[in-house]
Amino acid sequence: MSFFGFLILGLIAGAIARLIIPGKQAGGWVITLILGVVGAMLGGWIGGLLFTVNLTSFFSLSTWLLAIGGSVIVLLIYGLIFGRRARN
Repeated sequence: MSFFGFLILGLIAGAIARLIIPGKQAGGWVITLILGVVGAMLGGWIGGLLFTVNLTSFFSLSTWLLAIGGSVIVLLIYGLIFGRRARN
């Protein structure tokens, strides 16, 4: 998969993860892109370890499911760290 394909996958996976998780999440589209790319990497790493899935195809269902799952995990962790800051 190319670098731009990976960025597009991360952006879309991050956006879908934001739709899956209820409530308002902190951050805009740049944060969504970063969390989506990190989540796609995490999902690919977990998928490679647990399921021995080849994640080189952009249009593979397993690639998308693992990227979205990884993005949900990263978004939940991000929400736990930065979502509950008190405003003064």
